[in-house]
Amino acid sequence: MKKISLFIISLLVVALVSACGTAKNESEQNTGAESGEQKVLKMATSADYPPFEYIDTAKGSDIIGFDIDLVNALAEKTGYKVEVQDMDFNSLIPALQAKQIDLVLAGMTPTPERAENVDFTDIYYTANHMIVSLKDNEVKSIEELEGKTIGVQLGSIQEEKAAEISEEVTIKVENRNKISELVQELKAGRIDAAIIEDTVANGYFAKDDQLAGFTLDSSEEAGSAIAFQKESQYTEEFDAALKEMKENGELDKLIVKWFGDQK
Repeated sequence: MKKISLFIISLLVVALVSACGTAKNESEQNTGAESGEQKVLKMATSADYPPFEYIDTAKGSDIIGFDIDLVNALAEKTGYKVEVQDMDFNSLIPALQAKQIDLVLAGMTPTPERAENVDFTDIYYTANHMIVSLKDNEVKSIEELEGKTIGVQLGSIQEEKAAEISEEVTIKVENRNKISELVQELKAGRIDAAIIEDTVANGYFAKDDQLAGFTLDSSEEAGSAIAFQKESQYTEEFDAALKEMKENGELDKLIVKWFGDQK
């Protein structure tokens, strides 16, 4: 019995040593794999802004759009992988400041106020503001906004445009988190008009014949840029890749894909 016990103990010791060796090898292999993996950057957007970023529920739950295609192309050029998450627009810059995310693509305009808190790349797309209303109660001029309630997306450049308009005519401004909410409020009669970027508004016009709009005259176009944390190491890399896409025509191809040939 003593011999049998010693034999069993020997087998257990051998098995334990083998197991430790296997675990060590697996750990070394995992470490090696991880060290060779692409760095993952966390990107946030506000997926209510077609065709820049949105979810086509008829086709699935993935966020798609111009900005998504653009960031994937830029990530490939710079050697990173990007994970995309959805947030309310007004939460995007605070998330960058808190270092919860690495970058933002959300049709965001690089205003001086925003640039105090985050870094921006060069502009990758330009558009104008549009006043959107219902055809049955269509607003055709700034003067016709007198006494009306105007909707804008919270934290957007359109908030600033509404403030400018309020210096010309008396209006009441209502904020909502999403563009889709503005359209719903418009159709429910709770607001009289909304200020929406023209490219986005045109997407809604194509799907809803109750809507109408006119483009605001402006000496300055509202451009979109990529936002990063202040003094981020990634800003220069992505800016260089963006410049390459502009020069070789890749950016124009994406613009045509998502907006049509508007240049």
